[in-house]
Amino acid sequence: MFLSTFEKQLDSKRRIVVPQDFRAALSGPFDGIFCFPSIEADCLEAGGKSLFDRYQSVIDELPFGDPLRSALETSVLGGMARLSFDTAGRITLPDTLCEMFGLTDWVAVVGLGERFQIWSREAFQAHRAAQRELARDGLAAMRAQQRVARIGGAA
Repeated sequence: MFLSTFEKQLDSKRRIVVPQDFRAALSGPFDGIFCFPSIEADCLEAGGKSLFDRYQSVIDELPFGDPLRSALETSVLGGMARLSFDTAGRITLPDTLCEMFGLTDWVAVVGLGERFQIWSREAFQAHRAAQRELARDGLAAMRAQQRVARIGGAA
């Protein structure tokens, strides 16, 4: 699993060191990661072969020619880069992906279980604050629904 958040600096060649814990969690046919523009946020999404397989499985469930299938194929498969680790555990992010999300200096590498995301540091700070608020509100709403269900079930 990919856990925690790390701040890393891109060097002049757009390389970052992938955290050792993340490299250890990867298992797949090559020594590296699959990376593509995230569908859900303005960042890069990355992971190992299991993440690639999960997206491929979702795509395969849809019939050929389905507009959603085409959109996923274009967004995920068409935007994907296979990035190999060098001997120092670094990956080199493609220019196009860096430009797409303003990755120029410091980045946040954010573990999300079976995947991780790479954000510009400033964009992630804003995203994290919004996600924390959403989580707080969502958890409160969920607890309220559970209380109503318990009270309703007891009557």
